[in-house]
Amino acid sequence: MISSLSRFSRGPRSSGRQAIRAVIAAALILPLGLGPALAAETQPAKQLFGGMTLPSRTAPASLGSYAKGCLSGAVALPADGPTWQAMRLSRNRRWGNPHMIAFLERFSRDAAEIGWGSGILLGDISQPRGGPMLTGHASHQIGLDADIWFQPKPARPMSVAERESRPFVSMLDKTKFLTVNSERWTPTHARLIMRAASEPEVDRVFVNPAIKKKLCDTWTGDRTSMGKIRPIYGHDEHFHIRIKCPADSPGCKPQAAVAPGDGCDKSLAWWFTKEPWAKPKPNPDAKPVKPRFVMLSDLPQACTGVLAAPASSEAAATFGGTVPVSASVPAAPSTVMPPAADRPPAAVGDPAIPLPTRRPSAQP
Repeated sequence: MISSLSRFSRGPRSSGRQAIRAVIAAALILPLGLGPALAAETQPAKQLFGGMTLPSRTAPASLGSYAKGCLSGAVALPADGPTWQAMRLSRNRRWGNPHMIAFLERFSRDAAEIGWGSGILLGDISQPRGGPMLTGHASHQIGLDADIWFQPKPARPMSVAERESRPFVSMLDKTKFLTVNSERWTPTHARLIMRAASEPEVDRVFVNPAIKKKLCDTWTGDRTSMGKIRPIYGHDEHFHIRIKCPADSPGCKPQAAVAPGDGCDKSLAWWFTKEPWAKPKPNPDAKPVKPRFVMLSDLPQACTGVLAAPASSEAAATFGGTVPVSASVPAAPSTVMPPAADRPPAAVGDPAIPLPTRRPSAQP
């Protein structure tokens, strides 16, 4: 499979600015019926972006921040590759910035080379046009985040049903507080995470605090990249890779730099106190606060254009080649979209454009 950015790249940073201007211009020429829906902001942004089944036919660009943005010209990672298999295909979250997709192809080969089975099992990247999700992540909005399962890719391709039902495996000993399960954790787990953190384009790797502590206590190799590995809630069944804003996405908002040091300090020790796990004390005098959802107006202006832009087909947006034989996958209950009548026309899709096929390859 050819893994080249040339098919999707639009050149240097100046081309990135042109991409942003193009999607903003698209917002000014909204499809019939979409303008009033967006102007009135009757739906949270997660409904608008969660209803999109295909990417925009615009130049690739990550717009906004990791937890408040969108994705122009997304690329799909094929469900199967020589060193990866995508999981939970019905979620339709195999889309990313071309730089992220290219990174995942390279990293999957590295994983196989260091003994991580025949490659990686890939979880969520982003939705077809990024943005807030109906369920799950607060981040993963600009195509630069990806989840990797703590299970290696098996030698044989799994069926669609297996990918939907295969259980996660926690690396924690659930009988103890924040303790890695020594019967499941292996040196290869450590090598895999450290390999990810060592890549120059990687900004952070998120893991459970117990896993971070395990690495701090046992890793004897190069610790230069240890500080990139950040403790966070959950993340005991997978780890989360975040890459830096690409140079050709000037509308991408980077995070602050990781603090100096290896992170095996007081900031890690805090996770092993009661404070991060204590339930907030209710205030009996506090008035109920109505939840406020993120709306389209809260996102970068260019995201309106991303929503309004015409759709690309999955075949045209699949990274590295043609789309293999498909098998339809029913949407999971947690990701069922609202009825078409309840969504703006652009979220329903153009019937002339093929829907994503969410499939594994039929090839062995």
